[in-house]
Amino acid sequence: MSADTPFEAFRRAESLLAARQPLAALRALRPVLDEAPHARSVHLLAARAYLLSAQLRRAEKAFRRVLEIDPSDHYARFALGRTLERQGRLAEAHTQLRMAAVMHPSPDYQEALGEVRARIAVQNDRDSS
Repeated sequence: MSADTPFEAFRRAESLLAARQPLAALRALRPVLDEAPHARSVHLLAARAYLLSAQLRRAEKAFRRVLEIDPSDHYARFALGRTLERQGRLAEAHTQLRMAAVMHPSPDYQEALGEVRARIAVQNDRDSS
């Protein structure tokens, strides 16, 4: 059996992630990351797999890499914001979510931004009590 081409490995990783198998997706994606280190789509898929497997620091790093490659990627900003939120880094999450919502004012982005704003307000109330 011959080895997958990078394209086939990428597609297999996408399928595995869709099947909620992020660790298997990351294994399939590893050679593609090595072969295409500047491919936004490859880093984005890896970031999503890291996020789904709760590897938050790795997800953060991968989403930031996507944004180095393409600063206009609103989804990467949104997902980075959610990743930072899960780490309890609300101010940083707010910044990324606000940028994503400005770049692409979707209801999901607006809702996530509102949630983080509310959590920050609650945190500020607790801190001032």
